Amino acid sequence: MNLENLKLNIKNIVDDIFKHYPIIFKVIQELKKHNAKVYLVGGAVRDLILNKDILAIPDIDIEVHNLKLEDLSVLLNKFGEVDYVGKSFGILKLRHLNIDWSLPRSDKQGRKPEVKIDPYLDIKEALKRRDLTINAIAIDLIKLELVDPFNGVKDIKEKVLRSPDINFFQDDPLRFYRVMQFISRFQMHPNPELNNICQNMNIKDVSIERIDQEFKKLLLKSNIPSLGIRWLQDINRLKDILPELYNTTKVPQDPLWHPEGYVFEHLMQSLDASALLKYKNNEEKLTIMLAALSHDLGKVKTTIKTPDGHIRSPGHDEAGEPLAKSMLKNIITNKHLIKTVSILVKYHMRPMQFIKSNASLSAYKRLAYQLNSFANLDMLIKLLISDLQGRNGKSDFPLNQTMELATQFKEKAIQAKVLLEPEKPILTGKDLINIINPGPLMGQILKYAYKIQINKNIKDKDILKRRTFKDLNIKI
Repeated sequence: MNLENLKLNIKNIVDDIFKHYPIIFKVIQELKKHNAKVYLVGGAVRDLILNKDILAIPDIDIEVHNLKLEDLSVLLNKFGEVDYVGKSFGILKLRHLNIDWSLPRSDKQGRKPEVKIDPYLDIKEALKRRDLTINAIAIDLIKLELVDPFNGVKDIKEKVLRSPDINFFQDDPLRFYRVMQFISRFQMHPNPELNNICQNMNIKDVSIERIDQEFKKLLLKSNIPSLGIRWLQDINRLKDILPELYNTTKVPQDPLWHPEGYVFEHLMQSLDASALLKYKNNEEKLTIMLAALSHDLGKVKTTIKTPDGHIRSPGHDEAGEPLAKSMLKNIITNKHLIKTVSILVKYHMRPMQFIKSNASLSAYKRLAYQLNSFANLDMLIKLLISDLQGRNGKSDFPLNQTMELATQFKEKAIQAKVLLEPEKPILTGKDLINIINPGPLMGQILKYAYKIQINKNIKDKDILKRRTFKDLNIKI
């Protein structure tokens, strides 16, 4: 959207909203009868200015002025069942619609502000309480006018992050993390005043659940996620939030393999490379991106300089597993996700080792078995590509080229028939039901049989059964 002509386009924007959400138009017609003022606010306005399609915007926030909460609830009830998603915060929803209808608030400042709903608050005062000017823009849905008292549109155009009121900003430490993810998502930069506040503000009180949400937005909604992480380092806060990552900032790498320099730079480029890969879903994307961010943390503990002058980090893959867990537990709540990422970190060198040693198909089967229930070889390939592309010695951006190593590893994994899942067990409970009762012993037998099937590459069911019973000293 041409920002200079934005005011001329407001009617088109509102018409588009009403077209896709006709319920909004109907409610507004009723609100007009009660002399209410109705504004589209928040991220939806920002995203529309950034040319995002209305249907791609997940949250629609509408703020109603000059009407009490009880009256708004009664009015909305005419159009469907009303949910009080945040009654104490003045937020209502029509069931099954992802639209928030809220009243303005005039919360008192402080780290634990008292929530005060103020239906008659001036729109400028309401917008002043928002985190950033790019989010402090409103569209008057009745007058079809843009309300931009803090020049948020100008800041969007100039890619500047600025607070409409720095006192309100620093009272909410979560806003620090929002700045971090906005830097990555929109490739914007904070102004000096905001940088100074973020450099010094107390962020200890933010819950892990809220931090988790902001990091996920940074990773899943950014083309260059490293920007927000680099900003943490630039303002000297990386050591407070991700100390394990901070420790990589001065760890050197051998220029023969890593012309990009320090481990931190490699991890940033690898992270950006991972953001551009194709994934089956967001869960896989988040997993690989966190693994790309974490995969070389172990170099902090293992990096040495050899007598011939080269830099090596023997065993950094296994040394990195506990460091990845330690770092991620402070920003991610999902324990299974953390476990999956740490396993990928532990095994991330296997593809290169396998290609170099021309590993057998049985080795691929064993690796798929070791990753089972958490990850698979295809995920390991995506991490390998991120690793290899994160080695650009000429710029901060990752390399953009096909990686022969990844192609070779994938071909062998397909040949071994274990790209997406390990080899299926050939001995099952049905084969034992006539000689062993279901229970712990049967489970022990099947688990051991599957293990040696993979490790010994046994393909015959009868041979596998005899070997299992012999090894476990079970007589039938």
